[in-house]
Amino acid sequence: MFALVSRWLPLALIALAAFWLRTHELARRPMHADEANQAVKTGELLETGYYAFDPQDHHGPTLYYAALPIAWIRGEHSLASLTETTVRMVPAIFGTLGVILLGLIATPLGRWPALTAAALLAVAPPSVYYSRYFIQETLLATFTLGALLCAREWWRRGTLGWAIFAGVSVGLMQATKASAPLFLVAAVIALVATRLLHPGPAGFAPQAAPRKWSQASIAALLSALVVAAMLFSSFGTHWAGLRDAIAVYAPATERATGGSGHEKPWWYYLQLFGWHRDGGLRWQQAAFSMAAAIGVALAILRRTRFLQQAAVYTLVVGIALSVIPYKTPWHIVHLVPGLSILAAGALGAFSRPWLGPLMAALVLGSQLLQTRLVVALRPTDARNPYAYVHSSADVLKARPLVDAVLARKPTGSVKVISEEYWPLPWYFRGLPAVGYWNTPPDACDATLIFSSVDYADVVRGRLQGLYRESYVGLRPGFLLVVFTRTP
Repeated sequence: MFALVSRWLPLALIALAAFWLRTHELARRPMHADEANQAVKTGELLETGYYAFDPQDHHGPTLYYAALPIAWIRGEHSLASLTETTVRMVPAIFGTLGVILLGLIATPLGRWPALTAAALLAVAPPSVYYSRYFIQETLLATFTLGALLCAREWWRRGTLGWAIFAGVSVGLMQATKASAPLFLVAAVIALVATRLLHPGPAGFAPQAAPRKWSQASIAALLSALVVAAMLFSSFGTHWAGLRDAIAVYAPATERATGGSGHEKPWWYYLQLFGWHRDGGLRWQQAAFSMAAAIGVALAILRRTRFLQQAAVYTLVVGIALSVIPYKTPWHIVHLVPGLSILAAGALGAFSRPWLGPLMAALVLGSQLLQTRLVVALRPTDARNPYAYVHSSADVLKARPLVDAVLARKPTGSVKVISEEYWPLPWYFRGLPAVGYWNTPPDACDATLIFSSVDYADVVRGRLQGLYRESYVGLRPGFLLVVFTRTP
């Protein structure tokens, strides 16, 4: 019993710390436009029980379905009752699960380096930040780690169960984002490359006969297909989703190759792992990146198979993400696990037994300080490299303003007239008389009007009543003019 506790307790404590970092004051940050859009879709699924995959503007369905049991447990059964905490618990839980999975994947490094890898992922600024974001990226990263772990155990043990679990993980990956094949290809390249570098027998041999391996392979493939098909078809209620699961690659390719407005230079992701100042604030992951670079050197010099696999996998993913013009900062969550393994390998290589833990503590401390700045102190600051076109804290004033106006006139109406208006539909959820226009309508009058600055003159010219004006910031650089009708 003591041996069992001593084996699992350290990883459990790391997971507990990771969970706290991902859930503490989870609702404080305003909803990003992308979060709000997906939270509204989740609310619609919660109310109607129906979901239809949209290949043009949304990713896969796992995020929405994963939110349902949490909402039910918390007693939320409608869009109006759904909360930020509920939806953000989804990536927080999966982000914590990813920490556990990485600790298990990294066991070839040895016991304490594997725990170090898990701890590095637990406190990594981008991993913590986006584990508090209601978007698909953290789920995809976790399902990828699950697929890698199950595939390895399948190879080592040759049991059908691990093959099925690997297939289920791959199916969940595909049902999360269309970019899932990239990580599977990267894993295969890493496996083949290290096999070429080490032509002799692997560190462990498969335990099943070829016939059983073929049966397990078929089981894994069928598991992946069944899981993906169930989710894309909305559990048999929307079979067109299977077609759209393939059709998604046309708009995804168009978006990835340019013209989306999210084009960045090839070194964009490298910069996020470096060190720079912006407006007096320092954003850095220098100690972590340096340890990972040493891990790469050790993989080359010592020809350590596991470190080489991590290095090749991370390099392939990094190159693929860097050569694509379309870049957003949340994609770097896919680089953190591999870099954490490499950094842990470096920290575990010190000859003096006290030096490795000391250096690990310094790296973890550096990462924790940066995570505090990123997550707690400046979560919506335009200088924060992870707060990408984030909603302004000013947007939190919008709902109280509407509630105050409608309290005076319950039969009143609200119009939002703007080229961009998310996350307002999330904050206005449950209100019966709210309308949205991308261009000014002929009749603009309402009890309360939110208009973009560009449309404000047109709206003024079409108003029939008397209004007083104020302003609400939607996001940095984008203001809304608020027209409040006077009695």
